Amino acid sequence: MPARHYGFCMELRHLRYFQAVAEELSFSRAARRLHVAQPALSRAVKEVESVLGTPVLERSRHHVRLTPAGAVLLRETASLVERYEETLRRVKRTAAGEEGELRLGYIGPPTQPFLGRLLHEYRRRHPLVAVHLEERTPERVWEMVRKRRLTLGITRPVAANEKLGLKTFSLRDEPLGIVIPFSHSLSNRRHVAWQAIASEPLIVLSRREGMSLHDAVLIGCREAGFAPRLAHTPSLIGTVMTYVESGAGVGIVTDSVMSSSTALKFIPLRPQRTVPLVLVWHEDDDPPAARRFRELLLEWESAGQLWPGI
Repeated sequence: MPARHYGFCMELRHLRYFQAVAEELSFSRAARRLHVAQPALSRAVKEVESVLGTPVLERSRHHVRLTPAGAVLLRETASLVERYEETLRRVKRTAAGEEGELRLGYIGPPTQPFLGRLLHEYRRRHPLVAVHLEERTPERVWEMVRKRRLTLGITRPVAANEKLGLKTFSLRDEPLGIVIPFSHSLSNRRHVAWQAIASEPLIVLSRREGMSLHDAVLIGCREAGFAPRLAHTPSLIGTVMTYVESGAGVGIVTDSVMSSSTALKFIPLRPQRTVPLVLVWHEDDDPPAARRFRELLLEWESAGQLWPGI
């Protein structure tokens, strides 16, 4: 709380006035530095001395000197003013999205083509924002954003997403296709009909870990008139790819996943089915750092920088 003495409240302004006089050792030079009238400086110093009960300056017609108490006050005032000014700068930076915290949840493989590059640019533009990353399943990302444990999420839609009251923005509808070794009999095709994989053992991400992708595969098979032969339903896309490389079957993934593999070939399925990738956030929990991230993400999305070459 501000120091008080006989109804007088010491303000930061009084300490700034004292600091200027103490550093200049001249009331006239301090007045010119602060662009205030010299009598105002004299009153401020007298009021500070009245509050402290001791002189802080020795002054005569020819000189101004610090007393021992004044020397201590000058050191402490300089520190106080510096902390105050840094506080104001941090508040302004936070309000502008230049400082603060960004807690980002994401699903791994679909974001690999762009997330590292995007975060590098975000850190370049906003180096004082602390970025915390959480790779989770789509359902878990939604839950953590809803509970405000994450600021933003890059994820798939989930069954109950409309009931969760979160804001979303569609980043891309990712086409489904098969992923196979180059030695597979289908590898020379530009597109593959769903019926062409009716007899193939399929490797698809488990529904628990990727409901929207898993369900899109089942719907595609059903509409093509067959029940899929699910050989494996692992919980990680990386495991899907490993099964395919081992010759265990045909994988079904989105095209963005292929950025992580050169040993396998992706061939789009026809008729095309897609799986959305969305940005999700709380409308009433939207700090400036999150808004700046969204602005950068949408800037890159509009410029086609998220999925170059896809």
